[in-house]
Amino acid sequence: MNIMGELTIIFGLCLVSEGISALIPVAFPASVIALLLLSLLLFAKVLKPEHIRRFSAFLVANMAFFFLPSCVEVIKHAPAILGQLVPFLLISFLTVPLVYCVTAWVVQLLIRRMGKGGEPHA
Repeated sequence: MNIMGELTIIFGLCLVSEGISALIPVAFPASVIALLLLSLLLFAKVLKPEHIRRFSAFLVANMAFFFLPSCVEVIKHAPAILGQLVPFLLISFLTVPLVYCVTAWVVQLLIRRMGKGGEPHA
C-alpha cells in the first residue's frame, strides 16, 4: 500500500475516534479510542500490519521529535514543578514498583492459563 493510503487509514481511525469520543457521555481520550480501534482491527485481521507498516515505522523513528513540545513545557514550568517535587517523587517511587508487580503478576497468570501448547484452556 502506498504512503497516502496508510495515512488515510491512520488519520481516518483518529477521525472516527474523535467522533466516538464526542458521542459518549463520559470524558474519554480520543487517542485511546483510536488505539483500541486499531488493535481491534488488527486482531480481527480486518487490517493487516502491512497496511500501516511504513507510516508506523516513520512515527516510531521520529518519536523523539513528538516529545519536544511537552519537554519544553516542563522546562517552562520548572519552578512550579520543583515546588511539588516531594509529592511527585513519592508518588513515582510508590506507583512504579506497583505497576511492575501487577504487570508481572498478570503475565504469569496469562502464561499459566495458556498452558504448554500456547492455546488457552477451555
